[in-house]
Amino acid sequence: MDAKTTIQQGKAILGIEFGSTRIKAVLIDGENKPIAQGSHTWENQLADGLWTYSVEAIWYGLQDCYADLRANVRSMFDTEIEQLAAIGISAMMHGYMAFDKNGDILAPFRTWRNTNTGKAAAELSELFNFNIPLRWSISHLYQVILDGEEHVDRIDFLTTLAGYIHWKLTGAKVLGVGDASGVMPVDSATRTYSQTMVDKFEALVAPKGYSWKLSDILPDVLVAGADAGCLTEEGAKRLDVSGHLKAGAPFCPPEGDAGTGMVATNAILPRTGNVSAGTSSFSMIVLEKELSRPYEMIDMVTTPVGDPVAMVHCNNCTSDLNAWVNIFREYQELMGMPVDMNEIYGKLYNAALTGDPDCGGLLSYNYFSGEPVTGLAEGRPLFVRSATDRFNLANFMRANLYAAVGVLKIGNDILFNDEKVEVDRLTGHGGLFKTAGPAQRVLAAALNTPISVMATAGEGGAWGIALLASYLVYGEGASLASFLTNKVFLGDAGVEVAPEAADVEGFNRYIVNYCRGLAVEQAAVDALR
Repeated sequence: MDAKTTIQQGKAILGIEFGSTRIKAVLIDGENKPIAQGSHTWENQLADGLWTYSVEAIWYGLQDCYADLRANVRSMFDTEIEQLAAIGISAMMHGYMAFDKNGDILAPFRTWRNTNTGKAAAELSELFNFNIPLRWSISHLYQVILDGEEHVDRIDFLTTLAGYIHWKLTGAKVLGVGDASGVMPVDSATRTYSQTMVDKFEALVAPKGYSWKLSDILPDVLVAGADAGCLTEEGAKRLDVSGHLKAGAPFCPPEGDAGTGMVATNAILPRTGNVSAGTSSFSMIVLEKELSRPYEMIDMVTTPVGDPVAMVHCNNCTSDLNAWVNIFREYQELMGMPVDMNEIYGKLYNAALTGDPDCGGLLSYNYFSGEPVTGLAEGRPLFVRSATDRFNLANFMRANLYAAVGVLKIGNDILFNDEKVEVDRLTGHGGLFKTAGPAQRVLAAALNTPISVMATAGEGGAWGIALLASYLVYGEGASLASFLTNKVFLGDAGVEVAPEAADVEGFNRYIVNYCRGLAVEQAAVDALR
């Protein structure tokens, strides 16, 4: 069936993911190949010291993204989207979205980027004997309790961004297990929240006398392939303001960007993993067994089917790198040269590979926001060098590429060196890998592990959640791993780049200097308020 017929017969599948800087929609066919796309660019706002997106921006962004998809479909196929075979919603994980009994939001959405939850995360980590990161929803909930915020007693429902959008489109208050594992710890045996930890939290806050219990306000947890509701009439109007889209399409469980990244790279079996690198970065390694103990730098989450995953999450990745590349774009414009951003990225990234393996002593800190892995509650983008360092374009760009994955290396060194975790395949995806080759080689050096990148590396999470929606309707009883291997990837493991010894040694020297220089970054935070 060709793409136009697929769309006209309502057989196409829609995946939408809310990233930090872009909302992306991908329409796929029955063979799981993208046939149309749409997008909307947006940015978080710093309001009253907290990173947020307004509810209005969320819905405008969704509708504009879908309208862009419709325009793409009309342009390529001269047809309208009237029906869909399935839909999936994904979004950046964690954060805080609390609603009252009328469905109204009680406080501005607090994103994963906020680091104001230190006291709550520390107390809960001790209570649970389990690392509870700053950005997790349970940290945000307990922090507003500790801060005595007036809205707490009126909470009726607590969810993530993906769960919120899914709820408003379907009426179902559910989460995929991967997204749920960033709300509250999940028990991989039961594939739902840890009952022991839920009980401990409820006992902890019981003296407050709230009208709710944690178990009553959390979304229900579903694994991949489960029925998560259907597009309602109201939901169809919210999504497609033109009125062409009809209600009734089934939804897969809403997932977080970590889970969709695993799906998009076929990394959901033990001894596989992926690295997602965009505005933030994170590595996900599916474990054969539990870690020996909790680590503050490592989050324990799950795959979309509930298996344990060790996650190293870094708040910052490409934002500062992109800002520097834009300086070179401005220079070209100033000189009257034609601008091709793909060419600029390609030339600068490849120039970086000609630099010294240790960047000639140059250091870059890409901290637009705080970085919990390295203990920074706030960040200041910073470039540091001494008078004797080898300051040239190649080393400058190499230092900025190293910075994009430097914090990721610090966390993963614990897994590989201390816990002796082994991986058979580690796959990179996301915006950093759109320029083929250089970022892959740098990441291989950072982790001292071969890195694969597939041709679909740039498709990202919107494609990943579309695949989960496809699994819902076309899985035919197969496991998710079997569906991905046999129906989506068909043995495609991508192009692999092995680490080069000189690069590994150079990165290790760089990271020693990087860790020493964190005192300079902290001084910048303290001095530049």
